Amino acid sequence: MSILVSFTFIVLIANLFSNVMKINQEVMTDTINQKLFYNTILSQTFSPDGNYLLAGNIYGDISVFELSKALGPHKVEENELQGPNYHFTAHSNQQVESMISTDNFLVTGTSGEICGWDWKIITSSKNPKNKVSWTIQLPVNKDSYEKPDVNYLVYSKLNNLLYAGCGDNNIYIISLEDGRILRSLEGHTDYIHCLSLMSNQLASCSEDGTVRLWDLRKKENTNILTPHLIDKVARPRLGKWIGAIDFTDDWLLCGGGPNLSLWHMRTMEAATVFDLPDEGIHVANIYEERVIAAGSAPHVYHLTYQGEMLAKVPTSSNTVYSIIYQETPQKVFSIAGSSNNLDICTNFNYRELILKFA
Repeated sequence: MSILVSFTFIVLIANLFSNVMKINQEVMTDTINQKLFYNTILSQTFSPDGNYLLAGNIYGDISVFELSKALGPHKVEENELQGPNYHFTAHSNQQVESMISTDNFLVTGTSGEICGWDWKIITSSKNPKNKVSWTIQLPVNKDSYEKPDVNYLVYSKLNNLLYAGCGDNNIYIISLEDGRILRSLEGHTDYIHCLSLMSNQLASCSEDGTVRLWDLRKKENTNILTPHLIDKVARPRLGKWIGAIDFTDDWLLCGGGPNLSLWHMRTMEAATVFDLPDEGIHVANIYEERVIAAGSAPHVYHLTYQGEMLAKVPTSSNTVYSIIYQETPQKVFSIAGSSNNLDICTNFNYRELILKFA
């Protein structure tokens, strides 16, 4: 009798354990699915050889895609999107706010720090155990002890310097030879959204509504633009913040709360104000005599300097936060934002395929 009772008890415990495991598994699956449903991709970059695409999200994860595999013929289930080669957690419980590529390292920015990851390990054929190669800590606010977000990174290959636009209103100039912060460019009165670099000139834009131009030889601010004070550019309903900037010798492109607009570099006057149905611009690039822009709208817009629409590419994201492109070894244009999906174009004017982050 006691053996039967013991056996029944063991079976009962085993069933209970099995049910608990099933519930835990279901809860985990639900949690993962919920995370992916709310996933937002903030940053992207290509590997130095152009063979890999990397994307970072709001959960601190980075997905790695081998482009030849992603763009080549592949077997996936019907209605199933192709995922990455692998993904890894770069910044636990933080966001991968920015990323750029140097010859030797993937560089990522998050709250209070900038990290370098060895490309040899990241692009090795096996699913590697990625360990950070180096970390640069940014100054903490003395009053609030808040760590500044690293919202945008640009890299100068010429002198191996990194420029970090941060949430404490500063732009930090960092030597990648030794990881030292050489100096900071101060002037913005609110957090920085975006940077653009051209030889010895840097352009920055901020939540404070200004665009600033910096002479990097003299380390000084040479010009300040306030688009929200120009009636034909301003959109008071959306605010004064400037979310994206790019420039050439002749032109400066910017947008955010104010309309996307193209300015003469010499006169600092608005030449074109673009009429787009967005609710705020987060990406603006000048590319081969055309303007590429996106933001709070489910499209990427390709425009002439005069404002004519060349292409309107639909996106998986209702808000686009990142666009990157390369010409070689494969022509690739990748769009990411408030979605678990990345939209890939090989002809820049239309979407060819969709990849999933995870």
